[in-house]
Amino acid sequence: MSNARLHAFLMVAQHGGFSAASRACGLSQPTLTTQVQSLEQQYRVELFHRRGRRIELSAVGQRLLPVVRQMAALEVEACNLLHDCGELNRGHLKLGAVGPFHVTEMVDAYRRHYPRIEVSIRIGNSAEVFQDLENYVVDIGVLARFHEAPGFSTLRYACHPIILFVHQAHAFATREAVSIRELEGQPLLKREQGSSTRRALEAALTEAGVRPRTAMEIGSREALREAVARGMGIGAVSEAEFIPDPRIRAVRIEGDPASTETYLYCLAERRESLMLRSFLDVAQAIRPRP
Repeated sequence: MSNARLHAFLMVAQHGGFSAASRACGLSQPTLTTQVQSLEQQYRVELFHRRGRRIELSAVGQRLLPVVRQMAALEVEACNLLHDCGELNRGHLKLGAVGPFHVTEMVDAYRRHYPRIEVSIRIGNSAEVFQDLENYVVDIGVLARFHEAPGFSTLRYACHPIILFVHQAHAFATREAVSIRELEGQPLLKREQGSSTRRALEAALTEAGVRPRTAMEIGSREALREAVARGMGIGAVSEAEFIPDPRIRAVRIEGDPASTETYLYCLAERRESLMLRSFLDVAQAIRPRP
């Protein structure tokens, strides 16, 4: 069914005649007449009763009119939706992240630029984020390290040194920094296997030939902070993720030998999507300078 023919029927019905409809919509009267007659002939119905120069809707025409009005309203709504999304006045951006820290500051900046775009964050590990990207569950992934990922576009966002934090009564608590060699034999609280922080710190310790004592393996930042606050050992965290607490003290490692990085990923085929590009542009504009 042609939308043009339905539109012609709607114009004639709303304006009470072919001449008035022609003047209102800018189409010639013969064009409108042909389109309406074509619709009637195709479905073998009569939409208007012609009474000289007057026309009246037939019973079929009366039933069709509210349907076509609804279709016209939906068409306008669809055009408005496409326009708003194209102008970033409407839309939903879905982010996947391994943690809330870096992604939150990005979202804050993005919402200030595009307040009408809805943003949601889905937290998961790296494998889950990549799977969600491939399945279009999320649009952009925010991960804590670089991954070799064919088919993905990558943007490096930030690099943050790993720092230590200790109980306020610990011998390191009065110092701003310690050398990595001073960690020899110290009780170190480690994150779970696969943690970017753990991987980076262990690489730095191995390179320096330092062997701390593993006090415990802990699977979350919150549990790690509580363990340190109870004096159970020394914790390590990305500087950007450290949360001050009166029970603990932050201590840098001299020379910042270990660090974590934050990268943004999206499917390469979607890199030029207007909404994705807008978020990546904002992230690039606010990313910390080296």
